[in-house]
This record gives sequence, C-alpha cells and structure tokens, in this order.
Amino acid sequence: MHNASYPALRLRRTRASAWSRALHAETVLTPADLIWPLFVAEGEGVEQPISTMPGVSRWSVDKMVDRAREARDLGIPCLALFPNTPEHLRTDDGAEALNAGNLMCRAIRAIKDAVPEVGVLTDVALDPYTAHGHDGLIDAAGYVLNDPTKDVLVQQALNQARAGADIIAPSDMMDGRVAAIRAALEGEGFANVQIMAYAAKYASAFYGPFRDAVGSRGRLQGDKKTYQMNPANAEEALREVALDLAEGADTVMVKPGLPYLDIIRRVKERFEVPVFAYAVSGEYAMIEAAAAAGAGDRDGLVMESLMSLKRAGCSGVLTYHAPLAARLLGR
Repeated sequence: MHNASYPALRLRRTRASAWSRALHAETVLTPADLIWPLFVAEGEGVEQPISTMPGVSRWSVDKMVDRAREARDLGIPCLALFPNTPEHLRTDDGAEALNAGNLMCRAIRAIKDAVPEVGVLTDVALDPYTAHGHDGLIDAAGYVLNDPTKDVLVQQALNQARAGADIIAPSDMMDGRVAAIRAALEGEGFANVQIMAYAAKYASAFYGPFRDAVGSRGRLQGDKKTYQMNPANAEEALREVALDLAEGADTVMVKPGLPYLDIIRRVKERFEVPVFAYAVSGEYAMIEAAAAAGAGDRDGLVMESLMSLKRAGCSGVLTYHAPLAARLLGR
C-alpha cells in the first residue's frame, strides 16, 4: 500500500542515535520508582539465602539496617518488610502480629532510627504469623473469617504504625479492612501514615518462592481462592479498587505485575490515582532462571519488565531486582 507521507515521515529518524532515543522516550524509569521488598530473620549477623529466589536472602535486623543504607545510597526511596516469624511463635490466631517487640516492629524501629530518610512499608496480613498459613483467622472448616480477621488487622496496623511504619499495606484482601485501618490510624494520631491497599491481589501461582521466604508454603491448608481474586476477572478488580479508595486508601496495588498489565492500565485510566505493581517472587525467579540458563540477558530482562510496568501506568514497582535496577539506572 502506497504511503503518501513517505519519505517526508520516517519514524526511524528519531531512533537513529542514542541521544535522540533518550530525548523521545515516552516512559522514564528512575531509582525513585522502586520499592525494595526485604525478608527479616531472627538472630544477629544473619544472612539466609532463599533457594527458590537466587540472589535474595533473609536478613537479621542488624543486617537489614545495612540494606536500608544501601537503598539510600542507590536512591531507592522505600523498603517493604516481610518477617520470617520463628516456628514457635506461629499460632492459629496469629497473635505474634500484635506483639510490639515482634520481628517486624524491631526491624521498623532499627531502620527508622538509623536511616530515617528511607520510607518503610509494612505488610498487614496474618500469614507470616499463623500456624495454618492463611492471611486471617479460620473456622473449623478452614474458611477465612472476614470480620474477626479485620479486627485483628486493625490492631496489627496500629502496632506497626507505633513502631514507625510510613506506609501500611494490607495484603489480606478482607472486605472493609481499609476503612477500619484508616479510622484507627486517625484515631491514634497517625494522620500522615499512608495506606497502600493491595486492592487487586490475585490468587496467583506466582507467589510460591515468597511463601518459602516467609515460611508459609508447607503449612498452608487449602488455597486462598476464597479471598484473593480470580485471575479470570478484570471488572471485579475495578470494584475492589473503587471500594479501597472510597475507604481511604492513598494508593492502590495490583499483584502480580507482568501477568496483569491490563488491570494496571484499566485501574490507572478509570481512577487516575497512584497505582503500584508488585513484581512478585515468581516473576523474579523466572528472570533469574532464564538468565542462569543462558536464555536471556538478566539486565535487559529486568529493565524491560520494569519499563513495561511503568508504561502500563505504574507510579512505582515493588521488585526484588530494585538494587540491580538502581545500579543500572545510575550508570
């Protein structure tokens, strides 16, 4: 087919040199777009490599402070913390989540004392604390109870806010929990503590290595399909986001990332609010496996996947590749 505008219009002109490609880039990725998820372990001077996530470890609280300093030096603005609660402290009611001296709270305090300029995002859900591995309280049939769980999550959020958390991130997918947490934070004087709601969290096969990292995989009874979202559904995600925003969420998250780019785009276009994605453990593991097998270049795969999440509409991305990406962006 004849193109009347050719050769007056050659789209390759602006791609012909590196400076021009940079000048015409529509999407920009910087270290400030990254949140680094980290796993906290008991002990001192501890690093525990996670076999299903090559290059990722659990760190004791003292070592976590080193990671915070590394983030600051790399320009990464925020850390997301997840505890590997010791076995003897995991109970059916997840009571350790409410302990002001638990692993999560000690890590928050240590980081905020040593590196206050780095933000700390904390996970609100009971799965790192329950003997059964679910995000909430269960009945005799193993069904996760919404309202009793919500009440515990409120206390967990307050516990983390008192320790110094900057962003409370409820990942449990219980109905109504954002409103309850927002009201409690306001009532306790934590008006500036943000809520990043895991608004569209799918019941995904990509979470496996994370469950290894927090010690919940082998203990999980059944699955999480009664509270996490069906991967078949998109309109339901928009309803979830609308509810969380109405209840007081400052920002919303879509999880996982790459398999749900369409959801990110629809959320951004519908609500025009800050949207974050979690590039989850399975996504990380796939890139690492491809690189180890010689099937792709790690640096290229990481940067392209992060760029795709930003291009889809993300304000930022939670990624285990954050330090690598920040170093690459700093070159």
